[in-house]
Amino acid sequence: MDISVVVPLYDEVESLPELTTWISRVMDENRFTYEIILVDDGSKDGSWDMILKLKENNPFIKGYKFRRNYGKSAALNTGFAAANGNVIITMDADLQDSPDEIPALYRRITDDQYDLISGWKAKRYDPLSKTIPTKLFNAATRKMSGINNLHDFNCGLKAYRKAVVKNIEVYGEMHRYIPVLAKWAGFTKIGEQVVEHRARKYGRTKFGWSRFINGFLDLLSIFFVGKFGKRPMHFFGAMGTLSFLAGIVITIWMLSEKLYLIAHNRAYRNVTDNPLFYIALVAMILGSQLFLTGFVAELVSRNSVDRNNYQIEETV
Repeated sequence: MDISVVVPLYDEVESLPELTTWISRVMDENRFTYEIILVDDGSKDGSWDMILKLKENNPFIKGYKFRRNYGKSAALNTGFAAANGNVIITMDADLQDSPDEIPALYRRITDDQYDLISGWKAKRYDPLSKTIPTKLFNAATRKMSGINNLHDFNCGLKAYRKAVVKNIEVYGEMHRYIPVLAKWAGFTKIGEQVVEHRARKYGRTKFGWSRFINGFLDLLSIFFVGKFGKRPMHFFGAMGTLSFLAGIVITIWMLSEKLYLIAHNRAYRNVTDNPLFYIALVAMILGSQLFLTGFVAELVSRNSVDRNNYQIEETV
């Protein structure tokens, strides 16, 4: 099979007939073999009934329905697990992504041998309250991930080589950082393509301000897990050692100062009367706690069922 189109959706009953018809037309015109995987993330507006109706007339449609709303990441992860195509295309169900982009994205994967192509909506129809925070998050993600050639990590329109989606796990709110997940899994040939952004035709956006807070926290999580997930002691141990040494250095300096004043018969004050004493004490306690945290995290990591789960591209 050439292409699997994965569409996560939540309360998009009005757009589904037009979207699936549009996708099928593009596939037929380009003679692709395909499947459309619609993942209903607990919709309340009759989206699932519409999926069942559409499937009666289109055998290439597959539907998955969650009992409740789990979020876009869960829907994508389910779609990825079900996908059989050599190339997987993801797009939103609100018709703001154009299926006409699919052939070009497909060729970038098959002909140019990219692992992942991320869409970039250079011209957007979103309000400033959405575009400005998005630009800030994208800048922070580029800095922390080292993927400097992407302008929009969170664009829903993306194309993947099959091996990519079968070797990453999307959870929480990590759908915003799938290119980062792919890079940590060893898929480093990541590119970008300018795509059309269409104005929303039906309904309203399902995302609020909380997504920006969650997105920032998830960025920190993915950075830490990707860099130190299999060696937590390198992070906590290093921080703890530095903190403990800082406390030791301050303590030695205070004691040396006191001994010097005593040797020269000069007035001095007790070490415990010096505010630096308490800073040194806190630094040493904090350092010990961080070191022990690293030790415990290392034990947990070594007993994890996937402690030796590494990405092997091929064998002979």
